[in-house]
Amino acid sequence: MIQGTGSDVGKSLLVAGLCRAFTRKGLKVRPFKPQNMSNNAAVTADGGEIGRAQALQAIACRVPPSVHMNPVLLKPQSEVGAQVVVQGRMQGNADARAYTALKARLLPAVLDSFRRLSAEADLLLVEGAGSPAEVNLRAGDIANMGFAEAADIPVLLVADINRGGAIAAIVGTHGLLTATEQARIKGYLINKFRGDVRLFDPALDVIRDRTGLDCLGVVPWFAEAHRLPAEDAMALEDQPVAASSDGKIRIVVPRLPRIANFDDLDPLRAEPDVSVTIAEPGAPLPPANLILLPGSKATIADLKALRREGWDIDILAHRRRGGRVLGLCAGYQMLGTRVADPRGIEGPPETVPGLGLLDVETVLTGDKALTLVEGRDRATGAALRGYEMHVGVTSGVDTKRPMLALAGGRADGAVSGDGQVQGCYVHGLFADDGFRTAYLALLRAGRSTSGVRYEQQVDATLDALADHLERVVDVARVLRIARSGQDQ
Repeated sequence: MIQGTGSDVGKSLLVAGLCRAFTRKGLKVRPFKPQNMSNNAAVTADGGEIGRAQALQAIACRVPPSVHMNPVLLKPQSEVGAQVVVQGRMQGNADARAYTALKARLLPAVLDSFRRLSAEADLLLVEGAGSPAEVNLRAGDIANMGFAEAADIPVLLVADINRGGAIAAIVGTHGLLTATEQARIKGYLINKFRGDVRLFDPALDVIRDRTGLDCLGVVPWFAEAHRLPAEDAMALEDQPVAASSDGKIRIVVPRLPRIANFDDLDPLRAEPDVSVTIAEPGAPLPPANLILLPGSKATIADLKALRREGWDIDILAHRRRGGRVLGLCAGYQMLGTRVADPRGIEGPPETVPGLGLLDVETVLTGDKALTLVEGRDRATGAALRGYEMHVGVTSGVDTKRPMLALAGGRADGAVSGDGQVQGCYVHGLFADDGFRTAYLALLRAGRSTSGVRYEQQVDATLDALADHLERVVDVARVLRIARSGQDQ
């Protein structure tokens, strides 16, 4: 199990790279994360959902994603509450206090998923969440040491030296654990190192003297990490605003408080002639060829936030100038005339007006669609693949002009009369090279194909990450620890 001294130390990336490294050695490898908190999720073939990081780790293992790779997924809907997904299925909502009481009862499901994966694998690489040093959350823990002890597996610690304090983080984390938990830790990794790694050599003795632990590798900064889908919305921060004269296709995305499935943007960022700008609160939406309204875990709350920023005025002005607007999932719902949540699925029961750019309306229902889909784009004829992950039924005049024709004779989405405003429920569209190329040609007439093959690029980056880790991590020792539970 890979546990971190804190959040965002690079656990997900390290697990993905090790998954690919051991898979290339001929082992049947599976990723596992007992508890995850993310609004960036993926749909599995069996109609469930898991964290995006575990879906990427499954790709690294060259196997299809499974609901058992992430048996508990928390999807934040407010500052204190989240939707609880267990083995791929929504179980309801819980605030932080209620979930603290609930999590111990989820351990049997977590262990069930762990055993199912164990039965089909030579090696499971388990990712922790946050830090085991959060001793205030230790009671009933299923994310870190609570799970490690229940499953009886060894642990490696990871510290992020780029943020500073890595030595104290390792020593302090170790010191806050019980004796039995300390005994599970078989070593540590230093991640995101910049500069001459030999400068860290004196620290190795200090850490060994304080903890008895050996370093299994100092991992330099992996510059290509941006080519892989990110799980945390923190990855969207500090995006540069492109100059209007740079000649690129400019796509602007409002940063919604509960933005979800933002990996929809990654394939667009991979295009050399496309600039994707995340518009942060406090500033107007900059000029764009396309305003893209993304997914959200709380449609009504984020629609209100969009209005508080005055972005609704910017979007309407953009539309009057002939600009294109695309809404994906919750973004599609926002484009209609109203959104109703009569059962309080995503917040207090209420009905609010939408942006009015499509003649449709949405009622949020309790049944969640989780489906892999194929079809074609009606405007361009391009074939596409993607997935649905939403609650809500959308109807109205503009649905008679659906954006997508899906397999099985099903239609999805809506298009305005002049074709400038579109919306649909399907995520992952832009990962399909054919659809992405055809859609970008609508934004710039005569645009030639860039040659970017997004999924191939992700796969090649995973290989590069595995190479990167194998150069600096004692992977043979990691495997010995995994197999024996001891460092022998």
